[in-house]
Amino acid sequence: MIYVNGMPVNASMIEHIKQLDQQEKQIAMKLINSREEFVYQTVRQLTFETKFRKNIVAACYALKKSNPGFASFSTARCNPAYWLLTRYGGFLLRPDVTPSAAINDIYINGKLYAFECTTGIMILLYKGVLDTIGEVKFNQLFRGLLLWSTEHDEDLQLVAVQGDSMPGDVLYIKNPEFHPLTPQWQGENIIDLGNGTYFGHGIGIGTLESIIEILNQRRRPGATVSAFLTNQIIRPNYRLMAEYTGHPIRRLLA
Repeated sequence: MIYVNGMPVNASMIEHIKQLDQQEKQIAMKLINSREEFVYQTVRQLTFETKFRKNIVAACYALKKSNPGFASFSTARCNPAYWLLTRYGGFLLRPDVTPSAAINDIYINGKLYAFECTTGIMILLYKGVLDTIGEVKFNQLFRGLLLWSTEHDEDLQLVAVQGDSMPGDVLYIKNPEFHPLTPQWQGENIIDLGNGTYFGHGIGIGTLESIIEILNQRRRPGATVSAFLTNQIIRPNYRLMAEYTGHPIRRLLA
């Protein structure tokens, strides 16, 4: 359910919000039909969230097309023109390049990169916010960027919730009996694409069932416990991050 300025929002109202394109309206409808309550002070916060979610989903398809490699921290690689590879397998932004150019390079020169799935999730979220707020504000917010595991800049305001996953949400599939020789398959971070499929770096796009089956094939000999979807969802705090846009506040349907 969606509430804006204390008012419940229905499907008819969504159709009349001019700031939403068709894909964003579809995302808004999923929010309306969710058991979770999505509460906003202004319509700007709602339109920011739907646009951001759409851009995270688009970033997944774009990363798959860019085709970076899948690697453990010890074998990670990056384009040295934009990033410094740390001794622990992180990518530290070079001081002579902008954060936006460095993030975009992963999508342009993907074959120069290899990383594991948690770093991949952070890249997707940064690309989503970049395409939502634009290069100028992104570069102001995310100087000194480090891509490594779940490490993230405080301005990428991530929160953990439980409930129904929505397009752009980050979920985790745990593989409790992973093979000890391949600890990178102890689980997979995935992003809900909103159409019954999910994206996970190193696995690609598939249904929840197909991704679980792939992880089950990477268990230790004699394993009997299946990989399973955990109940935690990670997402940006869209309502707070909407302040990064600086657009004039609009009333619902204004």
